Amino acid sequence: MNEKQVFALGFFDGVHLGHGALLTACRLLAQELGACAAALSFDTHPDALVSGKAPALLNTAQDRARLMKELYGVEQMLTLRFDRALMQTPWQVFFQQLQTRYHAAGLVCGQDFRFGDRGQGTAALLEQACAAVGLPCVVVPEQRLEGQTVSSTYIRQLLRDGELERANRFLGHPHVLTGTVIQGRQLGRTLGTPTANLALPEGLLPLPFGVYGCRVHTGSGIYLAATNVGTRPTVNGHRLTVEAWLLDFAGDLYGQQITVEFLRFLRPEIKFASVGELQTEIQKNARQIREILGKI
Repeated sequence: MNEKQVFALGFFDGVHLGHGALLTACRLLAQELGACAAALSFDTHPDALVSGKAPALLNTAQDRARLMKELYGVEQMLTLRFDRALMQTPWQVFFQQLQTRYHAAGLVCGQDFRFGDRGQGTAALLEQACAAVGLPCVVVPEQRLEGQTVSSTYIRQLLRDGELERANRFLGHPHVLTGTVIQGRQLGRTLGTPTANLALPEGLLPLPFGVYGCRVHTGSGIYLAATNVGTRPTVNGHRLTVEAWLLDFAGDLYGQQITVEFLRFLRPEIKFASVGELQTEIQKNARQIREILGKI
Protein backbone atom coordinates (compact mmCIF):
# COMPACT_ATOMS: atom_id res chain seq x y z
CA MET A 1 0.00 0.00 0.00
CA ASN A 2 1.93 3.03 -1.31
CA GLU A 3 -0.87 5.54 -1.88
CA LYS A 4 -0.88 8.48 0.51
CA GLN A 5 -3.75 8.07 2.92
CA VAL A 6 -5.16 10.00 5.84
CA PHE A 7 -6.59 7.54 8.35
CA ALA A 8 -9.50 8.00 10.68
CA LEU A 9 -8.83 5.60 13.57
CA GLY A 10 -11.54 3.60 15.34
CA PHE A 11 -14.00 0.73 15.12
CA PHE A 12 -16.89 2.90 13.86
CA ASP A 13 -19.74 0.62 14.91
CA GLY A 14 -22.95 2.18 13.61
CA VAL A 15 -21.13 5.02 11.81
CA HIS A 16 -23.00 7.47 14.03
CA LEU A 17 -22.80 11.27 14.21
CA GLY A 18 -19.73 11.13 16.44
CA HIS A 19 -17.95 9.00 13.87
CA GLY A 20 -19.25 11.36 11.20
CA ALA A 21 -17.33 14.25 12.77
CA LEU A 22 -14.15 12.14 12.64
CA LEU A 23 -14.71 11.01 9.08
CA THR A 24 -15.51 14.54 7.90
CA ALA A 25 -12.29 15.81 9.50
CA CYS A 26 -10.44 12.96 7.79
CA ARG A 27 -11.87 13.82 4.37
CA LEU A 28 -11.06 17.51 4.77
CA LEU A 29 -7.49 16.82 5.87
CA ALA A 30 -7.05 14.38 2.99
CA GLN A 31 -8.25 17.00 0.51
CA GLU A 32 -5.83 19.51 1.99
CA LEU A 33 -2.92 17.06 1.64
CA GLY A 34 -3.91 15.65 -1.75
CA ALA A 35 -4.34 12.22 -0.18
CA CYS A 36 -7.03 9.55 0.00
CA ALA A 37 -9.46 9.59 2.94
CA ALA A 38 -9.52 6.18 4.62
CA ALA A 39 -10.64 4.54 7.84
CA LEU A 40 -8.47 2.11 9.76
CA SER A 41 -10.51 -0.42 11.72
CA PHE A 42 -10.46 -4.00 12.97
CA ASP A 43 -12.09 -7.28 11.93
CA THR A 44 -13.55 -7.86 15.41
CA HIS A 45 -14.47 -5.52 18.23
CA PRO A 46 -11.36 -5.06 20.43
CA ASP A 47 -13.39 -5.80 23.57
CA ALA A 48 -13.67 -9.43 22.44
CA LEU A 49 -10.02 -9.86 23.42
CA VAL A 50 -9.45 -6.99 25.82
CA SER A 51 -12.32 -7.80 28.19
CA GLY A 52 -13.38 -11.19 26.83
CA LYS A 53 -16.85 -9.99 25.86
CA ALA A 54 -17.62 -8.07 22.70
CA PRO A 55 -20.81 -6.01 22.47
CA ALA A 56 -23.51 -6.98 20.01
CA LEU A 57 -22.71 -4.88 16.96
CA LEU A 58 -24.93 -2.34 15.24
CA ASN A 59 -23.88 -3.33 11.74
CA THR A 60 -21.58 -5.44 9.61
CA ALA A 61 -18.20 -4.39 8.26
CA GLN A 62 -19.82 -4.18 4.82
CA ASP A 63 -22.43 -1.71 6.04
CA ARG A 64 -19.82 0.30 7.95
CA ALA A 65 -17.70 0.71 4.82
CA ARG A 66 -20.73 1.60 2.68
CA LEU A 67 -22.03 4.20 5.15
CA MET A 68 -18.60 5.79 5.47
CA LYS A 69 -18.36 6.19 1.72
CA GLU A 70 -21.93 7.27 1.00
CA LEU A 71 -22.34 9.67 3.93
CA TYR A 72 -18.85 11.04 4.47
CA GLY A 73 -16.82 10.42 1.32
CA VAL A 74 -14.32 8.04 2.91
CA GLU A 75 -13.21 5.90 0.00
CA GLN A 76 -11.40 3.04 1.71
CA MET A 77 -11.56 1.02 4.90
CA LEU A 78 -8.41 -0.81 5.94
CA THR A 79 -9.36 -3.66 8.26
CA LEU A 80 -6.68 -5.09 10.53
CA ARG A 81 -6.94 -8.45 12.23
CA PHE A 82 -7.29 -7.73 15.94
CA ASP A 83 -5.42 -10.62 17.52
CA ARG A 84 -3.38 -10.98 20.70
CA ALA A 85 -0.20 -9.83 18.95
CA LEU A 86 -1.81 -6.59 17.83
CA MET A 87 -3.47 -6.09 21.21
CA GLN A 88 -0.08 -6.34 22.94
CA THR A 89 1.76 -4.09 20.50
CA PRO A 90 3.16 -1.00 22.32
CA TRP A 91 1.47 2.13 21.09
CA GLN A 92 4.80 3.59 19.93
CA VAL A 93 5.38 0.56 17.68
CA PHE A 94 1.87 0.76 16.27
CA PHE A 95 2.41 4.45 15.57
CA GLN A 96 5.57 3.59 13.63
CA GLN A 97 3.67 0.95 11.66
CA LEU A 98 1.07 3.51 10.65
CA GLN A 99 3.85 5.47 8.99
CA THR A 100 6.09 2.75 7.56
CA ARG A 101 3.67 -0.08 6.77
CA TYR A 102 0.51 1.87 5.94
CA HIS A 103 2.09 5.11 4.68
CA ALA A 104 -0.14 7.39 6.72
CA ALA A 105 -0.08 10.97 5.46
CA GLY A 106 -2.16 12.13 8.43
CA LEU A 107 -4.19 10.77 11.32
CA VAL A 108 -7.57 11.63 12.83
CA CYS A 109 -9.01 10.27 16.08
CA GLY A 110 -11.51 11.12 18.79
CA GLN A 111 -10.43 12.65 22.08
CA ASP A 112 -11.23 9.41 23.94
CA PHE A 113 -9.23 7.22 21.52
CA ARG A 114 -7.06 4.56 23.19
CA PHE A 115 -4.68 2.19 21.44
CA GLY A 116 -1.68 -0.04 21.95
CA ASP A 117 -0.83 -2.45 24.75
CA ARG A 118 -3.22 -2.03 27.70
CA GLY A 119 -4.66 1.05 26.03
CA GLN A 120 -1.66 3.11 27.06
CA GLY A 121 -1.75 5.16 23.87
CA THR A 122 -4.06 8.16 24.10
CA ALA A 123 -5.19 10.87 21.72
CA ALA A 124 -2.88 13.33 23.47
CA LEU A 125 0.13 11.03 23.09
CA LEU A 126 -0.72 10.40 19.45
CA GLU A 127 -0.92 14.14 18.85
CA GLN A 128 2.49 14.64 20.48
CA ALA A 129 4.08 11.80 18.50
CA CYS A 130 2.69 13.20 15.25
CA ALA A 131 3.98 16.68 16.05
CA ALA A 132 7.45 15.26 16.72
CA VAL A 133 7.70 13.80 13.19
CA GLY A 134 5.69 16.46 11.36
CA LEU A 135 2.71 14.21 10.65
CA PRO A 136 -0.63 16.08 10.50
CA CYS A 137 -3.01 14.99 13.25
CA VAL A 138 -6.53 16.07 14.16
CA VAL A 139 -8.17 15.16 17.49
CA VAL A 140 -11.94 15.56 17.30
CA PRO A 141 -13.84 16.43 20.50
CA GLU A 142 -16.79 14.33 21.65
CA GLN A 143 -20.06 15.03 19.89
CA ARG A 144 -23.24 15.68 21.86
CA LEU A 145 -26.88 15.68 20.80
CA GLU A 146 -29.87 16.58 22.94
CA GLY A 147 -27.57 16.82 25.96
CA GLN A 148 -26.18 13.29 25.48
CA THR A 149 -22.78 12.11 24.26
CA VAL A 150 -23.14 10.31 20.95
CA SER A 151 -21.74 6.79 21.32
CA SER A 152 -22.28 3.29 19.97
CA THR A 153 -22.98 2.09 23.52
CA TYR A 154 -25.79 4.59 23.98
CA ILE A 155 -27.31 3.79 20.57
CA ARG A 156 -27.25 0.06 21.31
CA GLN A 157 -29.21 0.71 24.49
CA LEU A 158 -31.74 2.86 22.64
CA LEU A 159 -32.35 0.07 20.15
CA ARG A 160 -32.68 -2.53 22.91
CA ASP A 161 -35.24 -0.26 24.57
CA GLY A 162 -37.22 0.06 21.35
CA GLU A 163 -36.38 3.75 20.83
CA LEU A 164 -35.66 3.38 17.13
CA GLU A 165 -36.40 6.95 16.06
CA ARG A 166 -34.15 8.43 18.76
CA ALA A 167 -31.43 5.93 17.83
CA ASN A 168 -31.71 7.02 14.20
CA ARG A 169 -31.25 10.66 15.22
CA PHE A 170 -28.02 9.77 17.01
CA LEU A 171 -26.89 7.62 14.10
CA GLY A 172 -27.62 10.42 11.65
CA HIS A 173 -29.17 7.85 9.30
CA PRO A 174 -31.60 4.93 9.55
CA HIS A 175 -30.45 1.78 11.32
CA VAL A 176 -29.61 -0.63 8.48
CA LEU A 177 -29.13 -4.27 7.68
CA THR A 178 -27.68 -5.49 4.40
CA GLY A 179 -27.84 -9.15 3.49
CA THR A 180 -28.54 -11.77 0.87
CA VAL A 181 -32.13 -12.92 0.47
CA ILE A 182 -32.47 -16.56 1.53
CA GLN A 183 -35.11 -19.21 0.94
CA GLY A 184 -37.86 -19.16 3.56
CA ARG A 185 -40.93 -21.31 4.17
CA GLN A 186 -42.82 -19.26 1.54
CA LEU A 187 -45.75 -18.78 3.90
CA GLY A 188 -45.94 -15.14 2.87
CA ARG A 189 -46.82 -16.14 -0.66
CA THR A 190 -49.85 -18.07 0.56
CA LEU A 191 -50.97 -14.94 2.45
CA GLY A 192 -50.47 -12.66 -0.55
CA THR A 193 -47.53 -10.98 1.17
CA PRO A 194 -44.34 -12.58 -0.21
CA THR A 195 -41.34 -11.65 1.91
CA ALA A 196 -37.62 -11.29 1.37
CA ASN A 197 -35.96 -13.19 4.20
CA LEU A 198 -32.60 -12.27 5.71
CA ALA A 199 -30.65 -14.17 8.34
CA LEU A 200 -29.32 -11.91 11.09
CA PRO A 201 -25.51 -12.16 10.90
CA GLU A 202 -23.84 -13.60 13.97
CA GLY A 203 -22.77 -10.96 16.46
CA LEU A 204 -25.28 -8.30 15.38
CA LEU A 205 -27.70 -6.72 17.81
CA PRO A 206 -31.26 -7.99 17.16
CA LEU A 207 -33.97 -5.35 17.28
CA PRO A 208 -36.91 -5.91 19.64
CA PHE A 209 -39.25 -8.41 18.03
CA GLY A 210 -41.99 -6.71 16.07
CA VAL A 211 -43.08 -5.13 12.81
CA TYR A 212 -41.21 -2.14 11.41
CA GLY A 213 -41.89 0.35 8.66
CA CYS A 214 -38.84 0.24 6.40
CA ARG A 215 -37.30 1.31 3.14
CA VAL A 216 -35.62 -1.48 1.19
CA HIS A 217 -32.95 -0.89 -1.42
CA THR A 218 -32.78 -3.53 -4.17
CA GLY A 219 -30.95 -3.72 -7.45
CA SER A 220 -34.09 -2.53 -9.24
CA GLY A 221 -35.19 0.29 -6.94
CA ILE A 222 -36.27 1.43 -3.48
CA TYR A 223 -39.50 0.20 -1.90
CA LEU A 224 -41.47 0.74 1.27
CA ALA A 225 -41.73 -2.45 3.30
CA ALA A 226 -43.37 -4.02 6.32
CA THR A 227 -40.58 -5.92 8.05
CA ASN A 228 -41.04 -8.49 10.78
CA VAL A 229 -38.17 -9.17 13.15
CA GLY A 230 -38.80 -12.25 15.26
CA THR A 231 -39.69 -15.92 15.21
CA ARG A 232 -43.21 -15.85 13.65
CA PRO A 233 -45.10 -17.46 16.57
CA THR A 234 -48.44 -17.54 14.72
CA VAL A 235 -47.03 -20.14 12.32
CA ASN A 236 -44.98 -21.92 15.01
CA GLY A 237 -41.67 -20.44 13.95
CA HIS A 238 -38.63 -20.75 16.18
CA ARG A 239 -35.64 -19.30 14.30
CA LEU A 240 -34.96 -15.56 14.38
CA THR A 241 -35.50 -14.04 10.94
CA VAL A 242 -35.85 -10.63 9.35
CA GLU A 243 -38.68 -10.76 6.78
CA ALA A 244 -39.46 -7.75 4.61
CA TRP A 245 -42.65 -7.53 2.55
CA LEU A 246 -41.82 -5.01 -0.16
CA LEU A 247 -44.94 -3.05 -1.03
CA ASP A 248 -45.58 -2.59 -4.76
CA PHE A 249 -42.77 -5.00 -5.68
CA ALA A 250 -43.19 -7.96 -8.00
CA GLY A 251 -40.28 -10.25 -8.72
CA ASP A 252 -37.80 -12.71 -7.33
CA LEU A 253 -35.08 -11.53 -4.94
CA TYR A 254 -33.60 -14.90 -3.95
CA GLY A 255 -29.81 -14.73 -3.87
CA GLN A 256 -29.81 -10.97 -4.31
CA GLN A 257 -28.43 -8.48 -1.83
CA ILE A 258 -30.78 -5.92 -0.32
CA THR A 259 -30.43 -3.19 2.30
CA VAL A 260 -33.21 -2.67 4.84
CA GLU A 261 -33.51 0.75 6.52
CA PHE A 262 -35.54 0.64 9.73
CA LEU A 263 -37.59 3.83 10.06
CA ARG A 264 -40.56 3.24 12.38
CA PHE A 265 -41.60 0.67 14.97
CA LEU A 266 -45.23 -0.28 14.36
CA ARG A 267 -46.10 -3.01 16.85
CA PRO A 268 -44.63 -5.89 18.87
CA GLU A 269 -44.64 -9.39 17.40
CA ILE A 270 -47.91 -11.09 18.33
CA LYS A 271 -49.13 -14.67 18.24
CA PHE A 272 -52.49 -14.36 16.52
CA ALA A 273 -55.31 -16.85 16.99
CA SER A 274 -55.32 -17.66 13.28
CA VAL A 275 -53.41 -17.06 10.07
CA GLY A 276 -56.42 -15.05 8.86
CA GLU A 277 -56.04 -12.60 11.74
CA LEU A 278 -52.34 -12.31 10.95
CA GLN A 279 -53.13 -11.57 7.30
CA THR A 280 -55.60 -8.83 8.30
CA GLU A 281 -53.02 -7.24 10.61
CA ILE A 282 -50.31 -7.31 7.95
CA GLN A 283 -52.57 -5.45 5.53
CA LYS A 284 -53.34 -2.92 8.27
CA ASN A 285 -49.60 -2.44 8.84
CA ALA A 286 -49.09 -1.86 5.12
CA ARG A 287 -51.69 0.92 5.17
CA GLN A 288 -49.97 2.48 8.19
CA ILE A 289 -46.63 2.40 6.43
CA ARG A 290 -47.98 4.07 3.30
CA GLU A 291 -49.58 6.77 5.45
CA ILE A 292 -46.56 7.42 7.66
CA LEU A 293 -43.57 6.77 5.43
CA GLY A 294 -45.15 8.01 2.24
CA LYS A 295 -44.73 11.48 3.72
CA ILE A 296 -41.00 11.14 4.41
